[in-house]
Amino acid sequence: MNNVVRIGTRDSVLAMWQAHFVRDEIEKLGLETEIVPINTKGDQNTVVPLYEFGVTGIFTKSLDIALLEDRIDIAVHSMKDVPTILPKGISEFAIPRRGGIHDTMVYNGSQEDFLNNSSRVIATSSLRRKAQWLYRYPNDTITGIRGNVITRLEKLASNPWDGAVFAEVGLKRIEKLPSHSMRLDWMVPAAAQGALLIVGKTENTELQNRLASLNDENTAATVTIERDFMHTLEAGCTAPIGAHAEVREQHIHFHGVVNSIDGSQQLEIKESVAWEDREHFGAKCAQTILGQGAKEILDEIKSSQ
Repeated sequence: MNNVVRIGTRDSVLAMWQAHFVRDEIEKLGLETEIVPINTKGDQNTVVPLYEFGVTGIFTKSLDIALLEDRIDIAVHSMKDVPTILPKGISEFAIPRRGGIHDTMVYNGSQEDFLNNSSRVIATSSLRRKAQWLYRYPNDTITGIRGNVITRLEKLASNPWDGAVFAEVGLKRIEKLPSHSMRLDWMVPAAAQGALLIVGKTENTELQNRLASLNDENTAATVTIERDFMHTLEAGCTAPIGAHAEVREQHIHFHGVVNSIDGSQQLEIKESVAWEDREHFGAKCAQTILGQGAKEILDEIKSSQ
């Protein structure tokens, strides 16, 4: 194990916040650290929607390569961006305690005007957010928006859109949550939204053992269920699927949705299971919703891409 733990991260403001958060936690263990920013393909192209890249792990591939080439010791990811199957030679080292899971609407003008508008223009490049919004508000129009959090806030301010959807936790972490925003507590988040993932080389068991104490058991259990749901549906990170699991009173409660891209269809599942029976719970929920018609929706999406 190196004397200094080299922490790989994307170089956006939010990613750097996440890397510094992990750095502080690692240094509490008595280890020295160094942050190594690495630009990724997802950051370099801020125009093309993510789903049009045609590959999974658009934000993680450059960091995976840096790990495998021993240029960094660990990588810190927003877990919702990570493919459900990690590359060969790379393993989960820790999943710290999760932040908030909600999406939020940042709107232009007053909240009253926004709520009373019956034909809004909403900015998002997330197929999940687009589909869930149009299912609830079919008269609205969705326009694409790319870039990091700061860039998207600037684009919203300089365009005649009515609002844009963000992950609330991201805005809070970099202290950029505007007062002209409202939580979308009805919107089902992306699998693992609000969670961080620390990965490293599988062979580096010494460092993996040193970082094990950073793992939060409840977070690890719930995001695993959400990601198993996604994996069983054979859906990539950008698919119009929401998944959220939470622990309450020794039970895990799961809420999942599958939408058509245009928002005209939405299938929903709500199930709960005892904590000790949680193994394969996400996959079982996925099999249930597939049997309810999700397979047809997802097959149609795949055939159109």
